[in-house]
Amino acid sequence: MSEPVMGVSIGRPPALRRFALLATALSLLGCTVLSAPALAAAASASDVVYSVESAKASKGLMLDVVHAGKRLVAVGDRGHILYSDDQGATWTQAKVPTRQLLTAVFFVDDKHGWAVGHDAQILASEDGGITWTKQFEDLTRESPLLDVWFKDVNSGFAVGAYGALLETTDGGKNWENVSDRLDNEDQYHLNAIAAVKDFGIFIVGEQGSMFRSTDEGQTWERLEGPYEGSLFGVIGTAQPATLLAYGLRGNLYRSTDFGSTWEQVELKAARGALEFGLSGATLLDDGSIVIVGNGGSIIRSTDDGETFSVFNRPDRISVSAVTAAGNGNLILAGQGGVRVTSPTGAENGKNGSSK
Repeated sequence: MSEPVMGVSIGRPPALRRFALLATALSLLGCTVLSAPALAAAASASDVVYSVESAKASKGLMLDVVHAGKRLVAVGDRGHILYSDDQGATWTQAKVPTRQLLTAVFFVDDKHGWAVGHDAQILASEDGGITWTKQFEDLTRESPLLDVWFKDVNSGFAVGAYGALLETTDGGKNWENVSDRLDNEDQYHLNAIAAVKDFGIFIVGEQGSMFRSTDEGQTWERLEGPYEGSLFGVIGTAQPATLLAYGLRGNLYRSTDFGSTWEQVELKAARGALEFGLSGATLLDDGSIVIVGNGGSIIRSTDDGETFSVFNRPDRISVSAVTAAGNGNLILAGQGGVRVTSPTGAENGKNGSSK
C-alpha cells in the first residue's frame, strides 16, 4: 500500500532496513515513512515533557557535538543537550522539551542552532544552545531525522529515514516535505547532508546513495557512487569542489569534482586495513580533517583528505562525532559521553563533568 505525503505517493519498503550510527549503541528499527504535516498547535506548558536533568548526562550516549561560536554544544540520548563554555572541561545541561534520542545538531552562528532526532523532531535555539523550543514533530510515526544543515538563519534542510528531506525558508517556523525532489524511489535512508565549498550541497545515505544540488537544494541530481554499502557521513574540505564520503568498514572516498568521480582513500591501522565504521567528521581551522568512528577510530588528514594517519583508542569506544577544543585538542562525542582528548584522539586527563 502507498500513502500520500504532500501530494506524493510514497510506498513503504517491503522490509525494514537496519542502519546504525554507533554499531554498539544505536540502531534505528521500526521506522515508518515520514509525513510532514504542519506542526500542530503548540501544546500547553503543562503538556511539555522535558529531558530529565542528570549529573551523569555528559557520560551518557552523545551523538553529535559542534561549535556555537566559542561555545560547544552536544546532543544525544533522552533529549540531552549539553553546552560548555570552558573548552569541554565542564558541561551544563540545557532545558530541552523532549526525551527522544537526538541525532544531530547544527549552528549557523553563535546564537541560532537546530537539533533533530526521533519522532521526526526538530528543535531550535536562539541563545547558543541554552534554551530550546520544538519546531516540528510527527507523533504518529517513529521515523528519525538524522542530520540537519542550514545555509543561514532562514534556509535549511533536515534529512532522515526512508528518504526524508524537509526544507524551511523561514528559520523553521514552517517545514515542508520536499522528499519528491530526490530520485530516491527505493526510499533509501539519508544519513548526512553537508555543504561543499563553492559548489553546493551534498547528501549521502543507505546503499551508497548520493545526491548533489547546485541551486541551494531546489533541484537534486542522483549520482552513481563508488560504494554500495551505507555511507554515514560527508564533509567538504577547504578546497573547492572537494569532499569526502565515509561509511561502513572503514570505507572512505574522495572527490575533487563535486562527486562526479571518486577515489578510495586507503586507511592503514597498526594491524592492517582499518575496518571499523566511520560516523562523524570535522574540518579544523587549519584545514585539517578529523574523522571518527567505531572501535575508537580517530583518523586525521593534513592534505585535504588525500592521506590519513590512523589512531585507535585503547578503550575502543564507539565515537560518533568530533570537533575542535582549545589548544589543538579534540572533543569526542559517542559511547560514554563527551570527552576532551589530545590532537590524536588519545586521553589527556581532562574529560568533562556535568553541572
